[in-house]
Amino acid sequence: MPLHVPVLPNEVLHWLDPQPGQIVVDATVGAGGHARLLSERIGPSGRLVGLDQDPGMLALARERLQGMNVTLVHGNFEELPTVLQSMQLGPVDAVLADLGFSSDQIANPERGLSFQLDGPLDMRLDPARGEPAAALVQRLHEKELADLFWQFGEERHSRRIARKIVEVRQQEKIETTGQLAELVRRCVPRSKRHPIDPATRVFQALRIAVNDELGALERFLNALPDCLKPTGRAVVISFHSLEDRLVKRAFRQKEIWQELTKKPVQTGDEETRNNPRARSAKLRAGVRCQESGVRNQVSGIRCQESGVRNQVSEVRSPDS
Repeated sequence: MPLHVPVLPNEVLHWLDPQPGQIVVDATVGAGGHARLLSERIGPSGRLVGLDQDPGMLALARERLQGMNVTLVHGNFEELPTVLQSMQLGPVDAVLADLGFSSDQIANPERGLSFQLDGPLDMRLDPARGEPAAALVQRLHEKELADLFWQFGEERHSRRIARKIVEVRQQEKIETTGQLAELVRRCVPRSKRHPIDPATRVFQALRIAVNDELGALERFLNALPDCLKPTGRAVVISFHSLEDRLVKRAFRQKEIWQELTKKPVQTGDEETRNNPRARSAKLRAGVRCQESGVRNQVSGIRCQESGVRNQVSEVRSPDS
């Protein structure tokens, strides 16, 4: 069974507001936690499409979603327009994108995503695409490494860490998560005010670079309006400020979106206690407005949260 617990489940259902018979996309289906909740809401007459770039996550999702009207697709969420076109689906009613990675991925040392577990320094979310983090650490120049740690990790000691990496790799290859984490800890002091592991920001930066996470997110956000029907809803859950900044900027394009969440929705105390990894989650939601602008009328109702509903006819899908 999957280890992962879906973050902000009640809030996702509230803001996405799935209705029976709708076509809904979970663009980052993971282990299928959110997808199951959404599929239950849209019912057998609705259809859910789930994307994930990690084949291992799709296998877990397939197990959890067995018997539901769900089609699972191996692909990055930025490929959503192509996926919908290939399935001969037009714009859909709702799209969810949870940008976090799964507890199942973190718990597998072979993925190289955790500095708490020693394993290959890989970090690829799709193991068949791109180069592993170890290759980046080995080939980038000192300045390139420092820029990467600063830009994607907001690491104040980026130059010191980059210098140390270059020094160490002249003697030995840095090939495991344990090697890199210990190297960072040796040259960055642990803050008393912010007791996070000194390796946290470096690992975040490398993971973002390896998977082109911010580039993929920007392309997804640019394509998202055309994937939604007018009055269709979108929910995006981010986990650090670099992601949240892009999501906030996208939903504040008033000619495209009616922003539903003026401030990001975050987990409450109870959810944080039960699922500590959810503490940094930030949910933002928007409604795609009619073509001519945010104040268009939809069946006599202004494009705003209180009145936006979108029904579709019954959909019969092939088996996933």
